[in-house]
Amino acid sequence: MNAPLASPPSVKTTCPYCGVGCGVKATPDGLGGALVEGDRDHPANLGRLCSKGAALGETIGLETRLLHPLLRGADGTLARASWEAALDRIATGLRQVIETHGPSSVAFYLSGQLLTEDYYAANKLAKGFIGTANVDTNSRLCMSSSVAGHKRGFGSDTVPGAYADLESADLMVLVGSNTAWCHPVLFRRMEAARKARGTRFVVIDPRRTETAAEADLHLPLAQGTDALLFSGLLVHLAGSAAFDAAYVAAHTTGFPEALASARAMTPDAAATARACGLAVEDVERFFALFAATERAVTCYSQGVNQSAVGTDKVNAILNCHLATGRIGREGMGPFSLTGQPNAMGGREVGGLANQLAAHMGFSGEEVDRVRRFWGAPNLATHEGLKAVDMFAAIGRGEIKALWVMGTNPAVSLPEADAVRTALGKLDLFVLSENVIANDTAACHPHVMLPAAAWGEKDGTVTNSERRISRQRPFLARPGEVKPDWWALAQVAGRLGFANAFRWRGPADIFREHAALSGFENAGTRDFDIGAFVDLADAAYEIFPPTQWPAPRGRPEGTGRLFAAGGYFTPDRKARFVSPRPAAAVAAEPPFPFVLNTGRIRDQWHTMTRTGLSPRLGSHIPAPFVAIHPEDAAPLGLQEGMLARVASAHGAAVLEVRLDAGQRRGTLFAPIHWSGATASHGRVGPLVHGVTDPISGQPDSKATPASIQPHAAPFAGFILARRPVVLPEGVWWARAALEGGYGWRMAGSLGPDAWRAFVAAAGPADVAELVDAPAGLYRAAAFDADGRLDFAVFVGGAGQRPAWDALKGLLAEDQVSAADRRHMLSGRRAGGEAACGPQVCACFGVPRDAIVAAIRAGAHDAAKVGETLKAGTNCGSCLPEIRRLLRETAVSA
Repeated sequence: MNAPLASPPSVKTTCPYCGVGCGVKATPDGLGGALVEGDRDHPANLGRLCSKGAALGETIGLETRLLHPLLRGADGTLARASWEAALDRIATGLRQVIETHGPSSVAFYLSGQLLTEDYYAANKLAKGFIGTANVDTNSRLCMSSSVAGHKRGFGSDTVPGAYADLESADLMVLVGSNTAWCHPVLFRRMEAARKARGTRFVVIDPRRTETAAEADLHLPLAQGTDALLFSGLLVHLAGSAAFDAAYVAAHTTGFPEALASARAMTPDAAATARACGLAVEDVERFFALFAATERAVTCYSQGVNQSAVGTDKVNAILNCHLATGRIGREGMGPFSLTGQPNAMGGREVGGLANQLAAHMGFSGEEVDRVRRFWGAPNLATHEGLKAVDMFAAIGRGEIKALWVMGTNPAVSLPEADAVRTALGKLDLFVLSENVIANDTAACHPHVMLPAAAWGEKDGTVTNSERRISRQRPFLARPGEVKPDWWALAQVAGRLGFANAFRWRGPADIFREHAALSGFENAGTRDFDIGAFVDLADAAYEIFPPTQWPAPRGRPEGTGRLFAAGGYFTPDRKARFVSPRPAAAVAAEPPFPFVLNTGRIRDQWHTMTRTGLSPRLGSHIPAPFVAIHPEDAAPLGLQEGMLARVASAHGAAVLEVRLDAGQRRGTLFAPIHWSGATASHGRVGPLVHGVTDPISGQPDSKATPASIQPHAAPFAGFILARRPVVLPEGVWWARAALEGGYGWRMAGSLGPDAWRAFVAAAGPADVAELVDAPAGLYRAAAFDADGRLDFAVFVGGAGQRPAWDALKGLLAEDQVSAADRRHMLSGRRAGGEAACGPQVCACFGVPRDAIVAAIRAGAHDAAKVGETLKAGTNCGSCLPEIRRLLRETAVSA
C-alpha cells in the first residue's frame, strides 16, 4: 500500500496590502496556487484577515505577470532580452546621463510595496554611490505629513504606541480614517474593546462613512479644518482637570506659545464649531469626552495627511496628547494608521527624498556618519526632490533618467496626465514590475525588469506599530524573475561599486541595515535595531515579529515610547507646534464642488493585484462619484447614471451614487480604477498638484471640481471568458468574475451597433433578442462544448440590466437547456432575476440573501452571521449589514 503524499508545508509570511501588517499562513497547493489564511500567532491580527487578505490566493496566478526582461528597440517596440543585456543597458544609460548632466539628473521612484531590503539597496545605490537624493516613494502620497509632524513634535519619526492600545482605550477618536473599510482588522479590535469595555467612538470626517455610521459621535467637519478642531480642544484641555502640568513642564517646550496661537483661532467651543462648520453641542460633547477619558487613542489617516496643511493637522493632534500626558501609556496616545505594508520600512532606510538611511537627515554630522559607514565618497549632501516636484522636474527636462519600482505613478500621482507626458521625455526610463501591462508600462519604458511578486519575495516589512515582520517566499520565482535588491546590486557592480554591494541574500542586507541603525547611536536616534547586527541566517529565517527600537542587548524590542519623556530632540523634550490656519478651498465657478478622493473596501491602489480577484470585484464593480442628493437634484443627476467630473487638470466619467452622508458641496471618488480597468475611471488626472509645504504630501482631498450629466442613452453589460476590446467611444468598467470577466458599459451605441459587434465576433451558436424600438438587444454565444462564451445585454438608459443572475454561468462547464431558455430574460432556471450586489466579500454573500435572512427573522448582525456567515470574518461588511437591518426594518 502506497504511503499518502505529504502535505506541502505552510509558510508564515505577511500580507502585502495595508500598514496593519497582518500575519498570513500560506500553504502551497503544488499547482502554483496556495491556501491563504490568517496567522493566529501574529500579534498584529491574531488570525484575522480582511476581505483583500482573504482573497490573496486568487491573485497569485501568472496570467498577467512579467516573466522576462524587456528592452525597447530602435523601432519602438519592447522585445524579450537577457538579464545581462538589460542590466548593461541600464548601467550604460545611467553613466551617460550622469556624465552629461550630473547625478541630480537621475531619480528613483519607489514603493511601499517594496521590502525593506529592496528599499535599502535602492537608497544606498542612489544616495550613497550615484550621489542623487532624488529618491522618493509613493508613500509620499499617504504618510509623509505624519513623518513631518512626528519629527516636529518628537524630534523623530516615531509612532509611540501599539495596537494593544486600541483594545485598552476607553475612547477611540478616528480622524480622517474610514477604518472599518481601510483597516478592518484593527477596527474589529476596536469593536472588541467596545464590547468588552464600553469604549466610545468619535469619528471626525466630512463624510458619513461606514466607520462614522458606527460612531457614538460623528463630527462632519468642513474640509481641511481638523487643525482648528484640535486647537479648540487644546484650549479646552488647558482649562480642565485633564491638563497634565507636571508632564508638560518636565517633558515639553513651547506650550504657552501653542496655547496662545490656539486661543487666537478658536477661543472656545462656539468659535471652534463656527470655524469647522459643526453644531456647537457636538463640539462641546467631544471636548468633554476627551477631557474626561484618560485612556484615549486618536487614530488618523489619509483625511489628515493628504492635505495642504497635513503636517499642521498632525501636530494639532499631538499637542492635545502632550498637554494631557496621554502618550506612551497603555490605552492612550496618537496613532498614525499607515496606508501601505512597508511605508514605515521605507522610512527606516531613507526612502523619502528628505531622509538618509536609519532615520538620519542631511545635517553635516549625519551625512558624514553615513558616508563613513558606507564608504561612499559620492554621498548626496542635500535633500532631493519630493514626488510631485520630481515628476514636474522630469516634465521640464531636468531629470533625464528615472527608475520606477513597484508602483504605478501614471495613475496614482496628482495631475496624472501630466505625469504620463513627462515619462515620455526621459532619456532612460526603467520600470521594475511584476505585471506586464499597466498604465505606467504603457508610457514607453526603455527597460522593463521582471520583479518578484508577493509569494516569491524574501525580506522584511514594518507595520504601523513599528513591528518588523518577515515576508517569506512560499512559491518559486517563475520565469526569469529576480528580487529587486539583486537587480540594483548588479547595476551597482556595472557602475564600479561592486565591493559595496556584495550581498549573498536579504539576510546580509538586513544585518547591514541593523548595523547602520546602531552606528554611533547610543540612544540618540529613535530607530535602532542594533540587536540584530550579528543575526545568523537561520535566525533571520525564523525572525519573530518585533517592535523597534531593539538596540543591542534588547532583541525583544519596545512596545511603547515617551511615557516618561525621552524624546529625540536635542534637549530630549517634545515640542508643541502652533498650526497654521487652514485656507478655505476656493470652490467657485467653473468648479463649484470640492473633490475628495480615497479608497473603497475591497480594492487596493490601482488594482493590479486585487483586480484579479472575482470576489473583490463584486462589491463595487465600477468607478463612481458620491454626491449629496440635494446637490444632485438641480443638476439632473440620478442614481446609477453617468456623470462627467472635471477639474482644471483632467476629467473622468463615473457612475453617480446619491449619498446623504456626503457633505453638501463636496464629491467623493475612489482612486483605484486605471486605464486597464476602466475607459474613463482614472481620478488621478483631476487631483491638483497642491502639496503641504512642509511634508510635500499632495492635497488629494480638496480639489475644486465640477460635475454634470454625461449623455449615454444606452447601458448594459458584457460577460466573457476572455478579455474583449469594446467599440471606440463606449464607456466601460471591467471586473474579474469566476471563469471570466464582466464589463459595465454605456454610451450612444444602440441595438444595431451591438448586433454588428456580436456578428463580427463570429460565434457559431448564438441566441439573440432584438427590440430596436425599445432600444433592447441581448445575445448569448456558446462554444462547441456548450459553455457560455460571451453575453451582451444592452438597454435604454435608466434600465441597465444586471448581471448578478447570469455571471455564474461563466464558471460552469455547460449551460443547461433550461438556463438557455431563460438567459435572455436575465434569469436562470429556477432562480431569481437578480441577487443583488455582493456585500460580504469573504464569503460571497449578496445583498438579496441578507435582506431575505432579515425578513426571515435574523434581527441583528449576529443572527445574519449565524445564518449566512456574512460579517463573521474580517467584519468590514458589518456596517453595511447593519444598514440593511435598519432599512429592511423600516421597509417591513
